[in-house]
Formats: sequence, C-alpha cells, structure tokens
Amino acid sequence: MMNLSRTDPALYALLKSQIDYERHTLKMTASENFVSSAVLEATGSILTNKYAEGYPDARYYEGSDVVDMVENLARERLKTLFGAEHANVQPYSGSPANAAAYRATIQPGDKVMGLPVSAGGHLTHGWPVNFSGIDYARVPYDVAPQTGRVDYDRMRDIALKERPKLIWVGGTAYPRLWDYEAAGQIAREVDAYLVADVAHVSGLILAGVHPNPTALADVVTSTSHKTMRGPRGGFILCRRKDRYQEKYHSQTKRNLAARIDRAVFPTLQGGPHINTVAALAVALKEAATADFHRYGHRVVENARALAEVLLQRGYSLVSGGTDNHMLILDLQAKPYSGREAAAALAKGGIIANFNMVPGDPRPPTVTSGVRLGTAALTTQGMDAAEMRMIGGFIDEILSNIGNDAIVAKVRAEVTDLTMRYPPPGY
Repeated sequence: MMNLSRTDPALYALLKSQIDYERHTLKMTASENFVSSAVLEATGSILTNKYAEGYPDARYYEGSDVVDMVENLARERLKTLFGAEHANVQPYSGSPANAAAYRATIQPGDKVMGLPVSAGGHLTHGWPVNFSGIDYARVPYDVAPQTGRVDYDRMRDIALKERPKLIWVGGTAYPRLWDYEAAGQIAREVDAYLVADVAHVSGLILAGVHPNPTALADVVTSTSHKTMRGPRGGFILCRRKDRYQEKYHSQTKRNLAARIDRAVFPTLQGGPHINTVAALAVALKEAATADFHRYGHRVVENARALAEVLLQRGYSLVSGGTDNHMLILDLQAKPYSGREAAAALAKGGIIANFNMVPGDPRPPTVTSGVRLGTAALTTQGMDAAEMRMIGGFIDEILSNIGNDAIVAKVRAEVTDLTMRYPPPGY
C-alpha cells in the first residue's frame, strides 16, 4: 500500500487501523472470513478499470476479449465444482442474486415459502420489511420448538395448503444441515420452484461436509465470501431447462438459464464488477485443493468443539449444537440481551453479532441471541484446543458483564492468542 500511503495518508491510516484491529481480535462473525493474498490482488487488479455490460461474446462495450475469458473461467470453475449446468457470476452480492432468482421464476404477488429471520432465515426469503416480503405473498414455514430444526412434515402440510410457487431453503443463522431431497420432493408435489440459498455453506459444500443441492434445486444462489473465502460478490447456479416452462412461462421461449441471465442483466444490474469476478475465479481454484477440503472439515470440527465447551458451561444453543460453521447462543434465560452480550464480547476482543433466536420475545434490534462462527478462526490455523480456550473466554466475559477489570484481562489473553495466529492476506 505504498502508493496509497503517499496519495491518501488519511485513508491509509484507517486501513492500517483495521488491519491492526483484525490482527488482535477474534473474527467470529459467521458471515466473515479472511481471503488469500491472491484473492486480494485480483480484487484490486487492473480489471477494476474495465466496464463490460453484457455477457461473454455479447458485450455492449468493445475491448472485452480478456474480460470474456476471465468471466468464462469463473463460470466453468463454478459449474465443475458444484456440478451445475449453468452459472452466472455477475450478481453484486447475495441479495441481488436472490432478487434475480425471483425475477426469473415467479411474478409479483405469487406465494413464497421461506424460513423467517427469527428462525434463522434470510431477509430475502420473504421477511416483511424486505422487497421479498413486500412484492410477494409470504407463506413462512418454521423450525420445531422442541428441536430448533426445520420440520419438513410441517413444511409439506403448509405447502399443500397454500400452494406456493417458490420455496426457499437456506438461511443466515441455521446451524444444521439442510435436507434438500425432502424439500425438493415437497416443491415438486406442489409445482413450486425450489431455490437453495447456500451463501453460508457454499465452501462447506465444496469441502464435502454439507450436502450439495445443485442436482435437486431449480436454482442455487450464494455469496462468494463466508466459508468460500472469496471476494464480496455473489453467483447463481441453475439447470438450463425449466421443468415448469409450459406451466408458468409458456409466453416466452427463454429457458431457465436464459431467464436467470436476463434477470441479472439488464433487469437488475448494469456492468459486472469484473475484478470481483476474477477474484472469485481465484477463490474457486483454491477451493478445488486438498488443503481447502481439509479446511472445511476443520471448520465444522471447530464449531462442534466450541459448542461442546459452551454447553458444558451451561449455555443454551439453538438446536442444541451445530452441523456447520456457526452456533447460536440462546440467551433468553440470561439477564442480558443479545445486543448487550455482543457488545461485551467485542470489548473483550471477540467479534460476533447479536441475532434473533426462535420464539425471540425481543425485537431484531435487540434480540436474545448471539451468532458465533469458526470459519475465519480456522483460516488462521486454530484448532479444537483454541476453541476450548475461546469458549472459556466467552463464558468469562458473559459471566462478568460490566466488570471492566475481568473483560480487560480477557482482552489481553485474546491478544496473546491472536499474535500466535496471524491472519493471512496482509
């Protein structure tokens, strides 16, 4: 960053401050990770300069020969790794990818089934304040109160009664595996599109520790960061032919893949961020390695080790544990809110986020839960021994909220730990 230090010392100082902060805190936000130096280089590459509306061999700008090869490289790598027939790598992030999935499959006002945010779902799966809950008719399904897991029998009952045209599976705070086969059977029974949002687990899918929905879902959407360790972007996978073409789209000759592409551009977006597409290609190359496969397994092992420590120390976890990279502390029985807990943890150097839990009596701005993730810690090289240590840190802080001396002591211990595991990419 030598040029930046000379050109804009103020911004350079801010970036240095962020680097120092990330070096000396525990990044436990489940939606964050560390990318490699190669991904950073591609993100900040000369491709930042290129505008390229359209798709390979069909651009609205000249001089796109190299850009076409970059985008095709990313698309082919995605299709190979996920076993997909078609890939679109232009969505700016996960929410635009989900918006495109809606546009390509159903019409405004149609019924949509999704897991509510309060139960671990995502805003774009039909939450009332989001476009998905405003433009489409919400038919939520939920998790079973006793288990904290999706009840697929209940999902089927709701689907048979309401006959939605699209069913979402996936979430932002759901710590268990998804049964894509069961959801697919339900979707086919009611002639609904099945869309799998794998933003949080895409890297775990590639590592073989989470089921791959590509062959079962009509559309798969994702971000490229989180467990995939790529840039801040999104992508969409789908089959080419549409099993509901004659029923819902007889007025157009476009197949599903063509409708996905048209929904992304020109319906929702302009020119793609080709530098991000290039960085995605790098991340996909990294994800195809044995090292990444081992990484994904360790992410899950670390999450389970952390869950075990917290359960032993008397904390409640949504669904009683985890199958992926995240766990959700359920603090309804505690004298403090999720927001208060997350703020206390941050003072101790543990960076997470407050989060709703099933049946949460508090509003989304306060919540009764905290979401914790192990993806970034695992990237740094931490293992089960460090998870046990971190579980102790969390307990010590949450058992002494308001005790500045104890929080400061834990903060120093966190710094000592992070100094032994410097994050990559810097």
